[in-house]
Amino acid sequence: MNLHRPSSDFAHVCGISRSILGQPWRWRGAAAGEADAAFVPDDLVDQLLMARGVTREELERHRAPTLRSFMPDPSVFRDMDRAAERLADAVEGRESVTIFGDYDVDGATSAALLIRLLRTLGCEPQAYIPDRLMEGYGPSGEALVRIAEGGAKLIVTVDCGAQAFEALEMARTAGVDVVVVDHHKCASALPVAHALVNPNRLDESQEGAVHGHLAAVGMAFLLGAALVRELRRREFFAGRDEPRLIDLLDIVALGTVADVAQLKGLNRAFVTQGLKVMAGRRNIGLAALIDASRLTRAPTATDLGWALGPRINAGGRVGKSDLGVRLLTTEDPAEAREIAAELERLNEERRAIETLVLEAAEGLCKGQGNRAVALVAGEGWHPGVIGIVAGRLKEKLGRPAIVVALDGDGIGKGSGRSVAGVDLGAAVLAAKDSGLLIAGGGHAMAAGLTVARDRIEALTDFLDERLADGVAQSRDGRALLLDAVLAPGGVCPDLCDALEAGGPYGAGWPAPRVAAGPVRIVKADVVGSGHLRLIVSGDDGRRIKAIAFRMADSQLGQVLLAAPSHRKLWIAGRVKRDDWGDRPSAELHLEDAAFAD
Repeated sequence: MNLHRPSSDFAHVCGISRSILGQPWRWRGAAAGEADAAFVPDDLVDQLLMARGVTREELERHRAPTLRSFMPDPSVFRDMDRAAERLADAVEGRESVTIFGDYDVDGATSAALLIRLLRTLGCEPQAYIPDRLMEGYGPSGEALVRIAEGGAKLIVTVDCGAQAFEALEMARTAGVDVVVVDHHKCASALPVAHALVNPNRLDESQEGAVHGHLAAVGMAFLLGAALVRELRRREFFAGRDEPRLIDLLDIVALGTVADVAQLKGLNRAFVTQGLKVMAGRRNIGLAALIDASRLTRAPTATDLGWALGPRINAGGRVGKSDLGVRLLTTEDPAEAREIAAELERLNEERRAIETLVLEAAEGLCKGQGNRAVALVAGEGWHPGVIGIVAGRLKEKLGRPAIVVALDGDGIGKGSGRSVAGVDLGAAVLAAKDSGLLIAGGGHAMAAGLTVARDRIEALTDFLDERLADGVAQSRDGRALLLDAVLAPGGVCPDLCDALEAGGPYGAGWPAPRVAAGPVRIVKADVVGSGHLRLIVSGDDGRRIKAIAFRMADSQLGQVLLAAPSHRKLWIAGRVKRDDWGDRPSAELHLEDAAFAD
């Protein structure tokens, strides 16, 4: 197995300057390696870490990420101490507290974390999750006033609130304190609140701003740590045990991965340690969800994003918005099983709806030409799936995509997903400031918006002009980045285990990608819903299975289905363990290929 070594050599891997998908193959981290070209680590994990930007001095800290190594002093964030002090007052005074969360996984996990923590401190907080269809994203003034009239003295908004100017003003008039815990882009002006904790405030401290990649659930955890510290200072725990914040890391890991937060720094520690907590099945609701997802082993980071997260999300997308919070906070095993089963059913319903909207959106994209941003709108599209569809379009088209669901009154709810290097959240905020949007916000890789039908064309032109250069640079710089080259016999379960030790992998910390070959195609066919399956054989006589999901009709799929059996190929993708059958094996999840002759 020939592994990448840090080098200033930018030569194409396997000599491939243009693959079937038209991209060069390069070593991951080649540019970063220039700074330390003399150091050639023998350990595979060290090689993987350095290819992802870790310096030689930082290797030990990153090999086994812990909270002790990565967690900042919560006080570095603006308003954190003020927020913790207000929550401590509520705990000591047994005040009525409501946690107002967004309807996605990050909102659900953030709310669940604070609810579970406050319960251990003797409070009985209420949860409020707005209905996606009836109320839309974020806190409305009407909802906050109703909560205040119901007796709440403190409202904590999680994963929302950074742009809720009117709503928070109404809450202040109603006499209720609001603490905002968010991570979305902020404008230069901030809404009125008792405290606004957000690492992406424009006036954030330098120490706090470096954590702008945290999900809201990560910020909620830091607020929890600040709260416990403040109560300790007040001697609240005299004669009683302090809550074990570490027991909440399973929730933090789920929200972090499902919100596609970059898995670097503190987030890697959250997920690494959270997966260990999750394996212990301490949270009754999470255990029920794992069982409903038919996972028979301890979950991995991939499972959080592809199995558990979508099921939590299904409640907010096509069902009851509070199901996720209820599941993650229940102590009743029977209730947990019932909610998990309902989320499983709703997830299947979501998939069917998503398929219909995706087909319609793809049809509209074909007539758009070469726009920098694919923006499509349709009546009758379910708002609960537009974010997923936007993500599918972004992956297929290689450019940012926004999908807008129009209602009968000509108002559209949109959700967008972006590509690396293109800040969609900032562009949406700029469009809002220009008067093109009713509402809008987000972060670099994802954004949400509300737009009138008659402004959609102008919005498309605005985004096209603003983001064209960034999208072009993203395309020009496109390359398939590889971590290793190996013979087909090297695609084996032992390699899977070795590569996994460099994880957890996800956004900002990509899973290793390898090239295998040269190989000849023994068999190529289409399976399932448009998946391409290959059986290939190498010069070493070993055969491996490769599969390219939903790519049978793509350029890659069509070329490989038609390729003559005598032509040699290099194939590239992610190595995955296959536990079906009598003994474990490995397969390649195909992403690209190139002819070797």
